[in-house]
Amino acid sequence: MSLRLRMRQALPEAMRAGDKAAVSALRATLAALDNAEAVPVDEAGLRGVALEHAPVGVGATEVARREVSERGVEDIVRAEAAERLEVAARLTAPAHAGRAARLRAEAAVLLRFLDGPGTE
Repeated sequence: MSLRLRMRQALPEAMRAGDKAAVSALRATLAALDNAEAVPVDEAGLRGVALEHAPVGVGATEVARREVSERGVEDIVRAEAAERLEVAARLTAPAHAGRAARLRAEAAVLLRFLDGPGTE
């Protein structure tokens, strides 16, 4: 089973369990994966087109999304975890201890998915 699919399946489970760190990490990472597949406006042929001149009709603006490989998905998940750990490391003030702990918990959730299939 793909990493993305395992994460998509884990999201409702985390929501039911009330695991706020997992829900936040999974939602943000799945959104980052979706964004990585988005087609730039230039490729969609819409750059510089006024709304009234845009193609209309069913499928007029349909463009195939980019495909991210499984390795690319892993890289994005790893980057999302690293970003959380980096920010947590910079939050040294006692007032930010809770936020840093939450970021470390989110990173741990993501890193568990990278350990291998079914290990989260």
